[in-house]
Amino acid sequence: MLNKDSVLDALSGVKYPGFEKDIVTFGFVKDIEVSDGNVFVEVEILSASQEIAAELKANIEGVLLKEGATRVDVAIKQPKAPAQKSNSQSGKNITPHVKNFVMVSSGKGGVGKTTTTVNLALALASQGKKVGLLDADIYGPNVPRMLGVVGKSPEIVGQKVKPILAHGVEMMSMGSLMEEGQSLIWRGSMIMKAIEQLLRDILWSDLDVLFIDMPPGTGDAQLTLAQSVPVTTGVCVTTPQQVALDDTERSLDMFQKLHIPIAGIMENMSGFICPDTGKEYDIFGKGTTAPLAKKFDTQVIGEIPIEPAVREGGDAGKPVVLFKPESETAKRYQTSAAKLWDEIVKVNEEGGVNNEAIQPTTPAGVSACSTGVSEAQPPKSGG
Repeated sequence: MLNKDSVLDALSGVKYPGFEKDIVTFGFVKDIEVSDGNVFVEVEILSASQEIAAELKANIEGVLLKEGATRVDVAIKQPKAPAQKSNSQSGKNITPHVKNFVMVSSGKGGVGKTTTTVNLALALASQGKKVGLLDADIYGPNVPRMLGVVGKSPEIVGQKVKPILAHGVEMMSMGSLMEEGQSLIWRGSMIMKAIEQLLRDILWSDLDVLFIDMPPGTGDAQLTLAQSVPVTTGVCVTTPQQVALDDTERSLDMFQKLHIPIAGIMENMSGFICPDTGKEYDIFGKGTTAPLAKKFDTQVIGEIPIEPAVREGGDAGKPVVLFKPESETAKRYQTSAAKLWDEIVKVNEEGGVNNEAIQPTTPAGVSACSTGVSEAQPPKSGG
């Protein structure tokens, strides 16, 4: 005879479309009522896709009727577009078990974006959070070297790929999936497909935060990510020079156009600390990002100096946060990571962007024709 426990046990066999985990494990089953063979199930999902809702409803009904239910009533609760967090295509989320997504971008290359991403991720992990790092910089996948896992291949599980564990952080990079030194000559549509697959086909754990190291600039990759998952917040990395700040302003403008809350700016190469004397010199300037942060109603979450230990650690796969924790740079990364987590909490408490003007279409100022982006499609089972 059916009861709540037996119904819940049966529902543990219903997988969320596109994933290996079931709706019970994900915590999507919110209510169960059983009476004389009649079963009512309420399920809450993170996607507003009607296709996913219909597939889940059919699967739930099929499982319970097979278990002996005479009638099954399934209520699917879905997010409404105006109440979504960030802009991500009416709540589309192809990685629903990841709690928060942090997009790390820069207006130009060479400003230390990947170094910053790696050390922020490790700092947050050392503060007790479960962290993943997706290296979405397709053309320059440097994360494997910085984490000391060059040449290490990920494990394949069925049609999925397990992320590589490095210093307590789950990591995946195109650099781990291709031969070392191999070039990628891809058009925008191929980059977009690769990013979607790196999100959908990787067996990420139930992470508190997934850092996503983006390619420099404001293009296809950034738009694809915003259409694939609800980005919790964005971090922009820059150096203090005016030529870098000009590009940084474009990145911050991109965050606004994509309706992604801005956690703040990381001012990298902000001063040089002499290893012999410990004295700090502002060789590239310092504090120049503060006016830009004010203009975009955000904050400078870190001023990271140049220290030889940062370069040495990055080349050797021994990030400064873990291997030189007493250094000034490591201490500033720890402070920055704490500020970033505060912003993540704040965004979640406020419910993210709640703007009725946000529609599940290409954001204003970005041409779908020029990028090759079409309206987001629901994830398909099996990747």
